[in-house]
Amino acid sequence: NQKCGGRKKTVSFSSMPSEKKISSANDCISFMQAGCELKKVRPNSRIYNRFFTLDTDLQALRWEPSKKDLEKAKLDISAIKEIRLGKNTETFRNNGLADQICEDCAFSILHGENYESLDLVANSADVANIWVSGLRYLVSRSKQPLDFMEGNQNTPRFMWLKTVFEAADVDGNGIMLEDTSVELIKQLNPTLKEAKIRLKFKEIQKSKEKLTTRVTEEEFCEAFCELCTRPEVYFLLVQISKNKEYLDANDLMLFLEAEQGVTHITEDICLDIIRRYELSEEGRQKGFLAIDGFTQYLLSSECDIFDPEQKKVAQDMTQPLSHYYINASHNTYLIEDQFRGPADINGYVRALKMGCRSIELDVSDGSDNEPILCNRNNMTTHVSFRSVIEVINKFAFVASEYPLILCLGNHCSLLQQKVMVQQMKKVFGNKLYTEAPLPSESYLPSPEKLKRMIIVKGKKLPSDPDMLEGEVTDEDEEAEMSRRMSVDYNGEQKQIRLCRELSDLVSICKSVQYRDFELSMKSQNYWEICSFSETEASRIANEYPEDFVNYNKKFLSRIYPSAMRIDSSNLNPQDFWNCGCQIVAMNFQTPGPMMDLHTGWFLQNGGCGYVLRPSIMRDEVSYFSANTKGIVPGVSPLALHIKIISGQNFPKPKGACAKGDVIDPYVCIEIHGIPADCSEQRTKTVQQNSDNPIFDETFEFQVNLPELAMIRFVALDDDYIGDEFIGQYTIPFECLQPGYRHVPLRSFVGDIMEHVTLFVHIAITNRSGGGKAQKRSLSVRMGKKVREYTMLRNVGLKTIDDIFKIAVHPLREAIDMRENMQNAIVSIKELCGLPPIASLKQCLLTLSSRLITSDNTPSVSLVMKDNFPYLEPLSAIPDVQKKMLAAYDLMIQESRFLIEMADTVQEKIVQCQKAGMEFHEELHNLGAKEGLKGRKLNKATESFAWNITVLKVDETFRKGIIFLWVYTH
Repeated sequence: NQKCGGRKKTVSFSSMPSEKKISSANDCISFMQAGCELKKVRPNSRIYNRFFTLDTDLQALRWEPSKKDLEKAKLDISAIKEIRLGKNTETFRNNGLADQICEDCAFSILHGENYESLDLVANSADVANIWVSGLRYLVSRSKQPLDFMEGNQNTPRFMWLKTVFEAADVDGNGIMLEDTSVELIKQLNPTLKEAKIRLKFKEIQKSKEKLTTRVTEEEFCEAFCELCTRPEVYFLLVQISKNKEYLDANDLMLFLEAEQGVTHITEDICLDIIRRYELSEEGRQKGFLAIDGFTQYLLSSECDIFDPEQKKVAQDMTQPLSHYYINASHNTYLIEDQFRGPADINGYVRALKMGCRSIELDVSDGSDNEPILCNRNNMTTHVSFRSVIEVINKFAFVASEYPLILCLGNHCSLLQQKVMVQQMKKVFGNKLYTEAPLPSESYLPSPEKLKRMIIVKGKKLPSDPDMLEGEVTDEDEEAEMSRRMSVDYNGEQKQIRLCRELSDLVSICKSVQYRDFELSMKSQNYWEICSFSETEASRIANEYPEDFVNYNKKFLSRIYPSAMRIDSSNLNPQDFWNCGCQIVAMNFQTPGPMMDLHTGWFLQNGGCGYVLRPSIMRDEVSYFSANTKGIVPGVSPLALHIKIISGQNFPKPKGACAKGDVIDPYVCIEIHGIPADCSEQRTKTVQQNSDNPIFDETFEFQVNLPELAMIRFVALDDDYIGDEFIGQYTIPFECLQPGYRHVPLRSFVGDIMEHVTLFVHIAITNRSGGGKAQKRSLSVRMGKKVREYTMLRNVGLKTIDDIFKIAVHPLREAIDMRENMQNAIVSIKELCGLPPIASLKQCLLTLSSRLITSDNTPSVSLVMKDNFPYLEPLSAIPDVQKKMLAAYDLMIQESRFLIEMADTVQEKIVQCQKAGMEFHEELHNLGAKEGLKGRKLNKATESFAWNITVLKVDETFRKGIIFLWVYTH
């Protein structure tokens, strides 16, 4: 993490003292009146440093030095039309130095009838937020009711705090002991440290030139507001409440719909949220949510970053077993390292409670004819086989109902093998799955069909009923690897004797030796499973990535860690998930980044231990290479926008001693997935702040295969000796919820840390065409000549190539329609002063507010023509509004064209795909007739699969467009 993104460690130098808290509009205005330096940006790529202040009478904004007359170097508050946060004006978009300006530090003031812009850059995001919030408040004063805004002492928050104080003031003297006040604030906010509360009381009393152990009502309220107001949450509340200091039901509804992506929201639902989270009785009765209630709501499970739909089984569980990733452990009986660690039954309890669906039993002969499990490098401790299977039986289906695979490492004599069989039959009973696989089938049964079944994986004797025992190759992976690495290894595997009774317990997971893909695809039965060492699997993944994916469409692959990992460190499971390997065995006893990935990945789908692989890795005819460096055919890439806003209650790293209780945190964002998606970026370092460090930094990542991507947030303490781990959270891309979310950080061993969170904003947008984001300028658009299209490949067989040629034009049409629609939406967002991550609902709400005249009447009318909503001017309108209407009209036209043509274009693409698939079974015969063989025939097959995959991308074309249109409509 010290090297992430090659970015140097930086420190946040804010003009605000670190302990300065913004808890009201008055705080913002006081700051603005004191003034600060801002950078003034001009269209000619020039940037000037100017000192900006707000007049004491709150009527004008001034700056100096200036060549203008003092009376001209000002902007009247009454002339301000709008304040935009971010680089969302033409000046910013066209300025040559704009790329060097932080998005979160930039803001613009639009003023005058022609919406001229004053474009400014603060030296930190928190300062920018103060100016934006303060100016919006001032602009809205003449437009908003001031019910709850006149003076801090009359706000619902202060009235509530007075009620709390009076209830605790048993004597009714309006004053209480400091100890009582400290305890009261800790009750209201358990995350606060006692020492910090006491220090705050001393600061307040010192400012009033008094020092006492008693606290007045006013001091209590002041201390609470300064300690418990998170400025970043306050700025957000002011923004979404249209510059009030509370949210009503309508504000909350728009926030949930437009920002949080929540559907089917009603006023009653919002009022229910207010009743559950608002702390003041007045707020609950009148239906508004003040800052403390809003903060609690944002911290609640309802605003968790993890999609609640994924907390239950949400995927199709009727696919063949080989189509799923399976939660698997290695050497499950160990709780320490695999070299000397003792066997312990708790290893099974822990793994099964974590949703593990593939566990290992390494069984050897014990005394008194009782098989045992032990680490053969440490024979001093062992557990009986009977006790292990009893624990397995007890916990097998506690975390998940889906099948449990027992990977049996058999090192027992024939006599004790029979004991194992008797014990398993007695303990597991009818849970044991022993049905013989049907040769007429082609794929394994589904997890749904195998619910609450226990499957034994192991060696199997030939199906000769007279053969009561026989020799099979040893399943001891570590011993086999040691033999292979020894100097006298002759290629022969060790043989063991296997009894018929144990062989018969193995049905659909018969262990066989891997030879090569060509032989396996011809002769391997679907119920046979190969185990690969980490080293061997890595070699195959690098040399034959496409073949590995195709092999895993039908057969199960199990990957186990290298025998060289004597400390039980973990392999990177992502490397093998990318190849479709289903069972990647992990050392559950070893925490760290690799185990974080594994645990995070299997949180999805209800934590049931089975995760459905992407369709491109399951479909019989599809092309996917794990080593792809760019766009994946058949998958539309997405842009992931992550803003790290702040951290809460970061603990001091365990074992850290260099800096006392002080930490200097920063956050790393890691993207894990296919090689093209792997990326890492970090925030600046915030000095000496563990309680509420403000980062306010935005990052963008392109994700080419979202279904295989994971995001890992890591908080670290910046230290000269070595950056120390604070906490992490790993989440699959598909489980992300958009909007403002809190991320619950986990400790090094994976436990959720109470009250330790990251506050982030998540947005996901389309990124068709891939590559760098197009320049955000109205004058620069991706035209058809420079637009990149996914190309179909030449198969080399004329009959088939002629069919695919027919698809080229409709495929380009589909891409053009989608791109044109997206470009039209980007254009209108830019004119509305919104960033690309803004939702269409936000865009239309902003557009409607711009089309209101000064006397609060609409300047346009909504006219439905052929069921499409057009906007027509009611009278002469300014040029600014004309541009916006033109952009809206273009969006409607592109929408209409797309909707009307979508079925026709899609049908052409589908017909070509179906026509091509008719040749799938005959591909090899046609190739042979044309003289294709060996590598040329393989290349033709690969190109055929590529083309079919590309054509599948638009199966969801019309579905996505209809959704887009309904949302816009």
